[in-house]
Amino acid sequence: MKTSKRISYSISITILAVSAVFWIILLFNPGGIMTVKHCHMTLQGASKASLQMMLKMNPVSDLMMGWTLMVLAMMLPKLIAPVQYIYGRSFKNRRFWSALLFIFGYTAVWIVVGFFMNALIVGLNLVMPNSFIPAIGVGIIAAIWQFSPVKQRCLNRGHDHIPLAAFGPEANRDAVMFGMMHGIWCVGAGWALMLFPMLLPAGHNLAMIVVTFIMISEHMEHPRFPRWHFSFRLKLLHIIIARTRTNLKTALNLN
Repeated sequence: MKTSKRISYSISITILAVSAVFWIILLFNPGGIMTVKHCHMTLQGASKASLQMMLKMNPVSDLMMGWTLMVLAMMLPKLIAPVQYIYGRSFKNRRFWSALLFIFGYTAVWIVVGFFMNALIVGLNLVMPNSFIPAIGVGIIAAIWQFSPVKQRCLNRGHDHIPLAAFGPEANRDAVMFGMMHGIWCVGAGWALMLFPMLLPAGHNLAMIVVTFIMISEHMEHPRFPRWHFSFRLKLLHIIIARTRTNLKTALNLN
């Protein structure tokens, strides 16, 4: 039991540390990969020439690199429980490899979605450069989606943990498929929240932090019956407050 708790703790610390590294990269924003640079061809408006200039200033490779970094920074903490599940049901010599395959499958889903998301982001920035209107529109959609029964179904399915084969190619396949299915339901639950910060002409770092907090918190909630449910799913905030109170009481009692 102690060994199991130690492994779970090590997994949590490792994943959070890796996520923190990606967050540092995002916040420093090397090469401006997290911001869409605009071409100032205002006389032509949303023309083919403007699109070509924007794509030259914002190569697809840079956009996808920024998107992948954002996914890894924001989503890795959500994968702690599934990775712990893999470690608990895999042989010792397969645990790390199976966990990597799971993360690969999960990230691959978000990368595919990111291609279409970035196309939408570029298109909206071409039509309405430096405008908050697209972000406001997506924010409204995200707020409606947040309380919808469809999102709740996706959150519920995100708690599914499939059986994993123990040996050979089947074990590799199951790990990848587990990651892909987890990614699909995660996309279903959080696509609008992920898109919102990317459309902001300013303040996207703060928005990413807030969105990350919301998505981790809602993932910690127990499954519910899918229906319109106006709940802000702030379990993570409640945990932080409870632990802070406990630590303060302990500190005061020691004094």
